[in-house]
Amino acid sequence: MAPRLLRGADVAVGAGIVLLPFALLHARALADLIVSATGALFLLRSALLGTWDWMRRPWVRVAALLWLWLLLATAIEGPAHAVVQAAVVLRLLLFVVACEAWALRDARTRRWLGLATAAAAVWVAVECWQQLLTGANLFGAVRWGDGALTGPFVKPHAGSSYLAVLFPAVLPPALRLIRRGDLRGWLGALLLLAAAAATMVLIGQRMPTLLMALGLVFAALLVPALRLPALAALALGALVIALTPIVSPPTYQKLVLHFLDQMQHFWDSNYGQIYLRALAMVQASPLFGVGVDGFRDDCLNPAFVHGNALLGVSDAQVNLAIGCNIHPHNYWLQMATSGGLPALLAFGVLVALWLGRILRGLDPAVAPMRAALLVMLATLLWPIASSSSLFVIDAGGWVFLAAGWGLAEAAAAAASDRQADAGA
Repeated sequence: MAPRLLRGADVAVGAGIVLLPFALLHARALADLIVSATGALFLLRSALLGTWDWMRRPWVRVAALLWLWLLLATAIEGPAHAVVQAAVVLRLLLFVVACEAWALRDARTRRWLGLATAAAAVWVAVECWQQLLTGANLFGAVRWGDGALTGPFVKPHAGSSYLAVLFPAVLPPALRLIRRGDLRGWLGALLLLAAAAATMVLIGQRMPTLLMALGLVFAALLVPALRLPALAALALGALVIALTPIVSPPTYQKLVLHFLDQMQHFWDSNYGQIYLRALAMVQASPLFGVGVDGFRDDCLNPAFVHGNALLGVSDAQVNLAIGCNIHPHNYWLQMATSGGLPALLAFGVLVALWLGRILRGLDPAVAPMRAALLVMLATLLWPIASSSSLFVIDAGGWVFLAAGWGLAEAAAAAASDRQADAGA
């Protein structure tokens, strides 16, 4: 019975993870079910086989400490419902280790996941271009009110969604084209990167565009052969921005004029006010923060509605209403408000361990997908960025997928090296 159950779990989880990119785009409940079931079946598998060696991984121990601290901080600072929210964060961390140690160990599953991610990128890009050229997407939805393209969505989620799938979809084929060593290969890589950059610019969302540019810089630093195509793609992206007053005036208004105005008056903007509120919470309770979900519950508390002397922001500049939201719109500030400075430190160590493990021994020419996932994870977790909630599956799910997938690629490479050494 147990072997049959294990084989069934292998097939079900593999199929679920291949579906995950599209589920993260369009089916939040299904995505959460896939992530939660993967972690639960992994624990069941470990119990049946007695394989608990994954618990000795350094990053798993740091993740466990982080989760326990979030749970403790929330129990101390938050209401009962928030403790439940803190408890279920465990499913996201279990998903990562399940991918590394089991669900994505099979090369065929990883290849199918790569194809699904590329298909998701094409789907978002095609719908953005359709909306740009015809005025509406496949479902009849038009541009958002501020001019941003929504792609296959009704709301303006296209930029963040396209950013999440962009690098695993584009960098591996670009690297393979460059490996041909001829002009056609180089031009093909340039065309691919340039098309991706132009699409992101025309979507018209500021932070995804900036992070896309940052990711291309990361890729260029990681892979010398990509430097000229990446820089050329960035230059073309800048040219598209320069042309937006002609080809897409709403994009110019949102991407250039609104961005410049927001940067000139950042602390008066919605994001600036939200960050001030989060910093006030951490300053008031540096040890525990306000617990998971505490930002939502406490952002109207007058105790946190004040300026910041270090940033030169006076109390008169703080707006009670626009500084309140359901989360701090930054993964790192969210961790700090959820569990104080200890949680922020543990999260930093966890991210460093993830990135270090994926990077160790990496040869991008041999493992292009692993290189792409490293860029994806580093870009999504860049600390100076606005974001949605890390603990919400359709936003943070991409982070945990990138971590689990990248660690699985690294684990497969390490296992292959051990086999080669044993056979030598």
